Amino acid sequence: MDLINLFPLLAIDNLGLKYLAAGLAMAFGGAVPALAIGMLTGKAMEALGRNPEAQPVITTNMILGIAFAEAIAIYSLVVAVMIGFVF
Repeated sequence: MDLINLFPLLAIDNLGLKYLAAGLAMAFGGAVPALAIGMLTGKAMEALGRNPEAQPVITTNMILGIAFAEAIAIYSLVVAVMIGFVF
């Protein structure tokens, strides 16, 4: 009995590694901005609870931060697609 039958993950070729890398890029690229958006929104709600008069400034800054975090997620999607189909 050879090693490939014992350990099927050893049978991954270059194509499998490419798709694995694309999946990891998308997983990390989606998870980290989601955490950032959650933290941004939570801190903005805390700030609004403490100082409701500053609502326009807080909301503007929150939306700007969320847009930047979403841009990072879109970049990771582009990188994952490039890894999967171009390289």
